[in-house]
Amino acid sequence: MKTPDYWQQAARELAERDAVMRGLVDKFHGLALGSRGDAFSTLARSIVGQQISVKAAQSVWNRLADRLGSVTPESLGRYRMPALRACGLSGQKAGYLKDLAKRFRDGTLDAARWHALEDEVLIAELIQVKGIGRWTAEMFLMFYLARPDVLPLGDLGLQRAMRLHYNRGRALSLPRMQKIGAVWAPWRSVATWYLWRSLDPIPVEY
Repeated sequence: MKTPDYWQQAARELAERDAVMRGLVDKFHGLALGSRGDAFSTLARSIVGQQISVKAAQSVWNRLADRLGSVTPESLGRYRMPALRACGLSGQKAGYLKDLAKRFRDGTLDAARWHALEDEVLIAELIQVKGIGRWTAEMFLMFYLARPDVLPLGDLGLQRAMRLHYNRGRALSLPRMQKIGAVWAPWRSVATWYLWRSLDPIPVEY
């Protein structure tokens, strides 16, 4: 996994601007955001991981990989829904994965052109796909495309960490979260990653 070129600059600037970030950057020095796979597997992993723990998602993914050999658009196309559900997927998620695989196979989704698209344009395209909402699209931008300035305000872990570090554990409104996050631009992905680390030192990777 390759650390994004901007990571050290981002961490340094965040530490200079924000006392909370300074502490987290010092504590988790040497760790960085990374991606494990290609565009398809990153999106597929995100779908598998929706609304379940990181540990549970990894377990389902491992069973899926064991059954399919490798999780690709082609291998998913060869298996029927009952076989996918036997790996621990809900019927809904299995359907989402089948639809995603079909779109990659027929060229409806073309990952080669995504690098050139601005964040919000790509998010708008991705959320047209069944099972991909804004959170999943934001995870894709962060983990696969390594976009530096994504702030996934719908993420429960980010919400929890921001409450803990910026409001003594009390609830934060969306406008207040946006205002806190504005200080981190253009490195909001990096700030999010450090806040996640404050809750779970083991990095999440898609």
